[in-house]
Amino acid sequence: MTEEEAEALENEDEEADTDAAEDSEETADGLADGDFVKLAYTARTVDEGTLVDTTDEEVAEDEGVDDQDQEFKPRTIVIGEGHIFEAVEDALEGADVGDEGSVTVPAEEAFGEYDTEEVRTVSADKIDEDDRYPGAHVQVDGEEGHIETIIGGRARVDFNHPLAGEDVEYEYEVVDSIEDRVERAQGLFEMYIGQELDVWFETDTVEEEQMVEPDDDEDDEDAEPEFETVEVEKETLYVEATPQLSMNQQWMFSKQQIAQDLTEKLGVDRVIVQEEIGGGMGMPGMMGGMGGMGGGGGEAVEEALEEADVDAEDIAEELGEE
Repeated sequence: MTEEEAEALENEDEEADTDAAEDSEETADGLADGDFVKLAYTARTVDEGTLVDTTDEEVAEDEGVDDQDQEFKPRTIVIGEGHIFEAVEDALEGADVGDEGSVTVPAEEAFGEYDTEEVRTVSADKIDEDDRYPGAHVQVDGEEGHIETIIGGRARVDFNHPLAGEDVEYEYEVVDSIEDRVERAQGLFEMYIGQELDVWFETDTVEEEQMVEPDDDEDDEDAEPEFETVEVEKETLYVEATPQLSMNQQWMFSKQQIAQDLTEKLGVDRVIVQEEIGGGMGMPGMMGGMGGMGGGGGEAVEEALEEADVDAEDIAEELGEE
């Protein structure tokens, strides 16, 4: 190799190193695990083009699914938390707001490969009479599937996911990066339960019991631990309860898990769901105030009556006369 060729090769290596460093810097400046983003997307099966999911209202209208009980708009996800398929998350890493793209999720990573052993014959007695027809979506012994055929007292049921064996293509756009904590909390709730809620953050001073550390010169291992009441600050995410929230099945069955997830992702100490009860008769706000009084309710009622210049004994006598 001549001196000129060696120098040219060295220059090529330096350029390659420079390009790699620039690419690494761009990736570091782009989206990364833990970032909150609003993502617009439409997902379809590769072979048939069957709609899997979308955030686009026009697409939903064209496909005739806009009557579903959901709002079609960009959704909040946290990259790296499994809120969307891993292949899509990988494509988002290093991306910037406004970037668009397309990624194919292979069947095994989407809804699984089609398994012929998951097509099984079961007794028709395990299926509700109204659902005993080909194509019906049924639940048998805790498993969901759809009936292929039903003859006499036997039904052939496919327990594979309806999209098993299908590769899925996602077309996406990074709409925004979310930094505001209230927006982050609202976006997570929408993702978890499909509802938008009023939330806010406050720092509260609360009393709690803490164990007193024993003195170094105390060697009594059998001594009872001592506790003291101290005031500590707790950063709290408050959530305004609504009638819709109380009836939301996802919330009813997963509230503890959702609250734990919120505390971790938003960096708060606790989550409090606050319900306001109004419309009291005669003494506005009294019912709401009684919500957390426990066994002291009777005393509070008497105090409230005294403040209203009403004699509790007179009221009792009037009620007795009626």
